[in-house]
Amino acid sequence: MSVRIDGVVLLDKPFGMSSQGAVTAVKRALNAEKAGHTGTLDPMATGLLPICLGEATKYSQDLLEADKTYIAQVKFGQRTDTGDAEGQIIEELPLPLFADAVAMKLALESLLPAFTGPISQVPPMYSALKRDGKPLYEYARAGVELERAPRDITIHAIRWTDVNWPEATLEVSCSKGTYIRVLAEDIGKALGCGAHLVGLRRIAVGHLTLDQSFVLESIQQGLQDSSSYILPVDALLQTLPHLTVDEQQAKRLEMGQRVPLNIPSIEALVRIYRATAAPHNFIGTGDWRSGVLHPKRLISSAH
Repeated sequence: MSVRIDGVVLLDKPFGMSSQGAVTAVKRALNAEKAGHTGTLDPMATGLLPICLGEATKYSQDLLEADKTYIAQVKFGQRTDTGDAEGQIIEELPLPLFADAVAMKLALESLLPAFTGPISQVPPMYSALKRDGKPLYEYARAGVELERAPRDITIHAIRWTDVNWPEATLEVSCSKGTYIRVLAEDIGKALGCGAHLVGLRRIAVGHLTLDQSFVLESIQQGLQDSSSYILPVDALLQTLPHLTVDEQQAKRLEMGQRVPLNIPSIEALVRIYRATAAPHNFIGTGDWRSGVLHPKRLISSAH
């Protein structure tokens, strides 16, 4: 029988597995009742996939909104129908000729300013975005190309970390909704020789990083006590300011009531804790404005 587990597992998703497949595998390994992820990684991609268990699923939306950081391997000279190595090559283009390695590095570096800061991207046909209730990839597989409106995204930081021509490796920190496949294609187009993604690894989601993660095999094989893989629910929310309330105020919040607080106020979403010595005293999030705390998403204490 599955059990209620509340918390977050930071998984290093393996190559070739879908995000939903990874969630199912972790859920089964830990015998958890309820699980969900915080933003899809393509099967070809590896790296950080935070998996929310139980009450933590209430806060998965907050991580969907978070910035992400990736290591992306780009291959120049070829375009594919999917924008990555999983697709069919649809065009081969001559590679530019460089006088030497320094000239090549300068040419690659000169591309990046145009892809830094607020930019717009046209979502790929091979994506899960829906049109008339059907994902775009279904149209693409049927050979249908639809108009897609460009979307505004932000590239916070981008740099080349390695060049092994005709491949080069990028580190990219970006806003939600960024398609790294499209970024690779657009950089290839700017260089005039096309490109596609041949490797992708996510190394950060918001404040959570890959070095905190576990590989699936160690979770499945129970190499450690299962609780050692599970971070508390509030691990998702560490960037929010926090407030502590007394028992009476906590009960009012849990009944959905607003609570006036006689302390200097900021306008913010905050994480709320019960003033108790118990280790799990997180009760949820609230909107704190004009000196009044409004409950937003509270965890259920009922088992």
